[in-house]
Amino acid sequence: MARVVSGFVLVLLLAAPAWAQIGSERYSSLIMEARTGRVVSSVNPDELRHPASLTKMMTLYMVFEALRDRRISLYQNVPVSHFAAAMSPTKLGVPPGGRLSVEEAILGLVTRSANDAAAALGELLGGDEDRFARIMTLRARALGMSRTVFRNASGLPDWDQVTTARDMATLGRRLVFDFPHEYRYFSTTTFRFRGQVLRNHNNLLDAYPGTDGLKTGYIDASGYNLVSSAVRGNVRLIGVVMGAARGGERDLHMMALLDQGYEKLDVPIAPQMAQRGPRLPALIAAAHAGSAVAVMSPSLVAPRPQPSARWSVQVGAFGTEAAARQAAVAARRIADVGEARVETVTVNRKPSYRAQLIGLSQTDAQVACSALSRRKIGCTPIRPEAGHMASR
Repeated sequence: MARVVSGFVLVLLLAAPAWAQIGSERYSSLIMEARTGRVVSSVNPDELRHPASLTKMMTLYMVFEALRDRRISLYQNVPVSHFAAAMSPTKLGVPPGGRLSVEEAILGLVTRSANDAAAALGELLGGDEDRFARIMTLRARALGMSRTVFRNASGLPDWDQVTTARDMATLGRRLVFDFPHEYRYFSTTTFRFRGQVLRNHNNLLDAYPGTDGLKTGYIDASGYNLVSSAVRGNVRLIGVVMGAARGGERDLHMMALLDQGYEKLDVPIAPQMAQRGPRLPALIAAAHAGSAVAVMSPSLVAPRPQPSARWSVQVGAFGTEAAARQAAVAARRIADVGEARVETVTVNRKPSYRAQLIGLSQTDAQVACSALSRRKIGCTPIRPEAGHMASR
């Protein structure tokens, strides 16, 4: 089936089982132009969703506000209570009675999405986490987040803890503009904490040029969520995707929605931003594992091949057409030649879907495979004669 959203077609290819996936009843998305707050595109923007660790964006807003008002300092110790230390993973693992600094707790939330650090910050600012959650909700309403209710500082499961894509975009925008100095923490890719090297869960920091934050989230009830902020040509977009079945699906979908947003605003891709970053192959692989969505936009599709350009390359075979389509589109971005295509074949009476780039010259095919190989993406040139694969 297909659904038209802001002039673009979402081809919804849904595979079960999955708690949530793009196009499902749990799905919401929104792209906002940050300077004006204009909504560029949206799907189910005001439907109630569980925020999961997107909750930590509000916790950090409260922390940044307390820092600004000098109620706390970056190097102040944060006590870790038995309650905070008992939070389920993911966490920093500070023992009961231990301490960490406010800045360490901030970085723990941004990178590891540490639930123990979130609870400890909530207790520091609110006395206990329940009271802090009530304060969070009141502050959220004052920011214009009209449908959001917080029940804890971390985003751990609570059926009454709800938000919307619009509210999360509003929060992301306020973090950017209300705390321009503190917002830099969201771009931290790694954080060394007491012998551990903690890596940020936000793959778009490496995979999508111009991204400088914000936050990922996941619990069973929500699916995979993401709020992103990216800048291109002095235009900042805030993106929200909620309810994906997998992290790779969520990330690739966010990248496509941001691209479409910039296209709608007539913001060109700068030459230095044309190539995706080093985490893109991992995102493609993650999306291969199951259901996905092909979000097609004009910039992802090359002109139809000319008769003289009859070489092609294959970048993988997949169990679903959607996964093959995303792999082909991603390969098209990297190689910057040809047209993304999915070829359906039957192997042992089962369908298989081949991700290909077509409409290439022999030189184009060789250059494409070189570019893809540098990203550790398999690539096989295919000669025009009867579709034979060429040796490399």
